[in-house]
Amino acid sequence: MFAYLATAIGVLALAFWAYHVNYDTQDRVDTLRDLNREISSLNEGLSVLNAEWAYLNRPKRLRELVNLNFGALQLLPMTPEQFGSVGQIAYPTPKVDELGAPVDVSSQEDR
Repeated sequence: MFAYLATAIGVLALAFWAYHVNYDTQDRVDTLRDLNREISSLNEGLSVLNAEWAYLNRPKRLRELVNLNFGALQLLPMTPEQFGSVGQIAYPTPKVDELGAPVDVSSQEDR
């Protein structure tokens, strides 16, 4: 008799657990679906922004803007002489410790 009662309680406990796991899984699937929808929307917005950036940076448009605002900006075309070489870059020298600095040495006595 006790075995039947324990089995019935075990089956009810497992059914209760499966019920909650099922609904938790469905909630997480819904959350994942919402996140994927949001990611898709943001990617679409990013594509629109990239297209707008490419449109605004057309060389012909930029050339017209430079010509229109030449008096105020005084922009001149770049020439190779305006660029430097790698040898002209002043790199910081690495910090080197002094070799003559005292070293703290401790010894262990035999136990």
